[in-house]
Amino acid sequence: MREFKRTDRVADQLQQELAVLIQREIKDPRLGMVTVSSVTVSRDLGYADIHVTLLGENDPARVKENLAVLKRAAGFLRSQIARRIKLRHVPELRFHYDESVVRGHKLSALIEEAVASNRPQQSDEAELADEVQKDEPRSDGTRSEDGESR
Repeated sequence: MREFKRTDRVADQLQQELAVLIQREIKDPRLGMVTVSSVTVSRDLGYADIHVTLLGENDPARVKENLAVLKRAAGFLRSQIARRIKLRHVPELRFHYDESVVRGHKLSALIEEAVASNRPQQSDEAELADEVQKDEPRSDGTRSEDGESR
């Protein structure tokens, strides 16, 4: 069995080329800082689903506007890809917004908030555990740090 499928290799190449083309060739001022996060190509190489993220843009209206610009530029991008990559048939480009980065930031913020609210409770429990540990005798019959029962 092959290590990499052809569709995976084509998807990787498309991702690299699209990242450069979007950054350098599309001159639309409405387009923000777009990052191509992933590309998946259908088995027959007929379609390529391009997942993009927008740097600092979480507003749904801005996301929709950026996707519209990319969809309008799909024909131009496809022709440029045909010049750069040797393929018999260049896949049709379909752009999608990748929400995983935004979702990841939200989850990280929630985790940090939970850890911060848990810190005072943990410090109280740690102090209580230290007090209990000082009072309990060790396995060798001695007590800890207080100097009792040696």
